[in-house]
Amino acid sequence: MKTPSAGDTSGFASLGLAAPLVAAVSALGYEEPTPIQREAIPVLLAGHDMLGQAATGTGKTAAFALPLLNKLSEDTKTNRGKARALVLVPTRELAMQVAEALHKYAKGSNLNVVPVYGGAPMDHQIRALRRGAEVVVGTPGRVLDHLRRQTLNLAAVEMLVLDEADEMLDMGFSEDIDLIVAETPGTRQTALFAATFAPRILSIAGKHLKTPKKVQIAQEKRAPGKLPQVRQVAYIVGRGQKTGALSRILDFESPKSAIIFCRTRLEVDELTDTLNAHGYGAQALHGGMMQKQRDRVMQLFRSEKADILVATDVAARGLDIDHVSHVINYDLPTAPEVYVHRIGRTGRIGREGVAITLCAPREQRFLQYAERLTKQRVEIGKLPTEADLRKRRLEAAKDAIRERITAGGLDDTRELVESLAQEFEMIDIAAAAVAMANDSADKTVVADIPVADERQPRSYDGPSRDDRGERGYQRESRPSREPRESRDEGPMMVLRISVGKDESVRPADLVGAIAGEAKIPSGVIGAIKVHDDYSLVEIPAELAERVVTALKRTQIRGHRVTVQSKPAR
Repeated sequence: MKTPSAGDTSGFASLGLAAPLVAAVSALGYEEPTPIQREAIPVLLAGHDMLGQAATGTGKTAAFALPLLNKLSEDTKTNRGKARALVLVPTRELAMQVAEALHKYAKGSNLNVVPVYGGAPMDHQIRALRRGAEVVVGTPGRVLDHLRRQTLNLAAVEMLVLDEADEMLDMGFSEDIDLIVAETPGTRQTALFAATFAPRILSIAGKHLKTPKKVQIAQEKRAPGKLPQVRQVAYIVGRGQKTGALSRILDFESPKSAIIFCRTRLEVDELTDTLNAHGYGAQALHGGMMQKQRDRVMQLFRSEKADILVATDVAARGLDIDHVSHVINYDLPTAPEVYVHRIGRTGRIGREGVAITLCAPREQRFLQYAERLTKQRVEIGKLPTEADLRKRRLEAAKDAIRERITAGGLDDTRELVESLAQEFEMIDIAAAAVAMANDSADKTVVADIPVADERQPRSYDGPSRDDRGERGYQRESRPSREPRESRDEGPMMVLRISVGKDESVRPADLVGAIAGEAKIPSGVIGAIKVHDDYSLVEIPAELAERVVTALKRTQIRGHRVTVQSKPAR
């Protein structure tokens, strides 16, 4: 294991965080605070209420998580096992991500983190809360449900965080937030994060925050024409499919020289090892490396002896290489301005450049910020299929054959071809030669990658009646799914699930339960039809057994279900 240099932790240490938290952040591979972290952490450590403006992907989770844990760690004996901090988030997915981050930062602190959200079994959450939870991360609907059941008590809350408050308001959670905040002590510290300081955000801040400090990260202004014209493409993929998607993209694009950006140095090392294992010949560049190592890597990349550079933003500062053909955002940058800096490293000196971003479904809002800042459209691409890759390889083979014919020196092989021509047609000989060359370069069959839902996501947890009270809130209708044939899927199975309209079940409930409990991307789920007393759901055949097993262990809208499967027609 590498020993971090002093520079690795000085950024976070200078913010006033306790040493164990600084060590935890360093161990996770973060090199220095992002702008929102640098501004927000000291304000929250000082005990002020805070109103923060931060876009998705800017590192705002650590901006409130670290001071929150710092505050609770100062006294681990008082109110042991009671909820001392509450983080409200709009969606189930974000609840899981924030809880996971808090758990990582809290290692060694004896602070328990429990996420509560719709779509997960209520009894599991109740048991976790009864075991003791100092930090609760939840969606408004499910938190309110626990309060009504008296399985959650917020009387000891010392810090309240409203994360992505604008999104919660968009989903109609305003009244739920008011009810939840009313259950917390007036002495609490409160932090509110939103993408903008719109009037409705300022209104809710005026209602629940006490003389808050504003933290607003100004967007960097750029001179007209500063950003090169590059083709910007985003692929919507789940976190579990990112590595496979990247391999598919690299095979299809065949970049002459690419920089792949990751958020932490640990991710850089892991991705570099993975790419090298797949034969790509990548080099890593991050702040945990000795200067001599970094110089060697840069020399390899500048001299075009290395085609792929996997780097963090910190390590890539000042990087000025003209021949970079592709910039790939494996992780979203910490801010839209950083995105501009990243993609500005391609398309130099009149060359064509390509900027590719791997984006999770719930991160699509970031693309809107990027489009506004670059004044260019970000195309939503479809991952290349295996057929696309074969076609691309044949095109490359044709170009290589042209070059070889032009180069000459084919006398020996010409004799071989002439002898074969006495037995076979010339075109068959040429086709066989190309096929043999292509087969030798194409021994690995790439597995299909599930296609993530390209629409802006809405959580299964969101506005269901269980989670939103009995007001009958209705979400916008879900666009119809593409026909199965157009999604290039394999054999499908139809699941008959024993709940329907009589149990107030909607397609979103089924998608959330299946994706959440079976741990599969929602994009692989096919057509859904909800009848009065049962529902039909199409699932890829290879996942059917896994989904059936998962659903038998859970409840949908509070009902145990039975599941039957049969092949789709």
